[in-house]
Amino acid sequence: MTPRFAQRMAGVQPSAIGELLALGADPSIISFGGGYPDATLFPKDQLDAVFHAVITAPGGAALQYAPSNGLPRLREQIAGLMRADGTPCSADDVLILQGSQQGLDLAARMLVDPGDVIVTEDPTFLGALIAFAPSQPHYATVPVDGEGMQTDLLVEVLRANPKARMIYTVPDFQNPTGVTLSLARRRALIALANAHDLIVLEDTPYRHIRFAGDSLPTLKSLDTEGRVIHLGSFSKVLVPALRIGWAVAAPDLLARLGCLKVAADTQTSTLNMAAASLFLDRYDLAAHIETLRAAYRQKKATMLGAIRQHFPQEIGVTDPEGGLFTWATFPEGFDATAFMRDVALPQARVAYVPGATFFPVTQRPNHARLNFSAPSEADIHTGIQALGRALKAEFSA
Repeated sequence: MTPRFAQRMAGVQPSAIGELLALGADPSIISFGGGYPDATLFPKDQLDAVFHAVITAPGGAALQYAPSNGLPRLREQIAGLMRADGTPCSADDVLILQGSQQGLDLAARMLVDPGDVIVTEDPTFLGALIAFAPSQPHYATVPVDGEGMQTDLLVEVLRANPKARMIYTVPDFQNPTGVTLSLARRRALIALANAHDLIVLEDTPYRHIRFAGDSLPTLKSLDTEGRVIHLGSFSKVLVPALRIGWAVAAPDLLARLGCLKVAADTQTSTLNMAAASLFLDRYDLAAHIETLRAAYRQKKATMLGAIRQHFPQEIGVTDPEGGLFTWATFPEGFDATAFMRDVALPQARVAYVPGATFFPVTQRPNHARLNFSAPSEADIHTGIQALGRALKAEFSA
C-alpha cells in the first residue's frame, strides 16, 4: 500500500540532525547536543514524595480526568509565579499545556494558513520550526546580534511582508544563540506588533535560568493590546518528564487555544499536574532554581574558558547571561555538519548540534550550538579539549 498523505506532510520531514544526534547517544561520546538540564540536580526525593502522596490520596482524584484547561490549583500557582515575575495574571489567564512545545503547535494551527508568513529570529529554535511545519508557513527572518532580534531591521521585514501573521521570539537566552532581547528592543517589538496588527508568540523556557545581569520584563507584561501569547514551562526548572507548560494570553486567544488542545489530547496528565502542584505547595521552587543558576553559571564559565584555551582563535562564541547554550561561529566556508559527521563524532568522540537548520530560510553551515548544562565539568573539559584538537588540525590542514 502507498498511503496518500495530506499536503501538510510535505513540510514534515525527519531531520538529518536527529540521525547525527542518535549517534551521539553512544555513552563513549561526550555530547554537547541536547538541550537537557543537569539530571544530577533533579529533586528526585521531593518528586518521589509528591507522586506517592497524590497517588495514594483518598478518592483517587489524581488518577481521574481533569478540566481540559488544567487543574485549578495549578493554574492559580502559575498565575502567582507570573505575577511574581512582574506579569499581571490570574488563573483564568492560564492554559496548562503538554509542555510549551504544544503551545507552539497550537498557536500555529490557530493563526497560520498555508502560505502565511511567520516572522522569526535568524537563527531560531529548531523545535519551533518543526512545530510550525504542518501549518505550511513561509518565513521572514530578522538577524540577531548581542541584544537579540534587530528590531530596526524588523521594521523593514514587516513592511515587505504584509501577509505576516505572527512574530515568534525567544527573548531570554535565545535558543540557539543564548542572546537576550534588550529592553529597548522589547518595547520596539511590541510597538511594531501593535502597528502591524500581529500576534507575538513569546517562548520563555529558559527565562528563570539567569545567572548574570538584571532580569528584563516579559513581553507579555509590556503588552498593551492583548496580542502576546506567553509560553512558559517547568521542563528546565523542575524536570522535563513532567511535560507541563502553560500559555498566558487574552481571553479570546486562550479560548481558541483551549479548543485546539481538547482536540489534540483532551488534557494534560492529571497525575503530573497534581504532582507539580503539590511540589509547589510543599517545596521552595525559587531555592531550587538558585541551585540551578549556580551550577549552570559555573558550567558556562568552564566551557567558555576551555573554548578560549583550546579552540582556534578564528572561532567565536556567545557569552550568555543565562540559559543552557553557547553559539559557535566558524569561518565562512566551514561546514559544521560535515565536520561533526566526519571528524567530531568518529575521531574526537564529541557531539554538538550543527547550526544550519536553525536558519528558516537561508541555512548557514558555519555555526553550531553547544550545551553546557547537561555534561559534567570533567566532560566539558575533556570534550572541548578533544574538539579543539580536531578543529586545529582541520584549520591547519
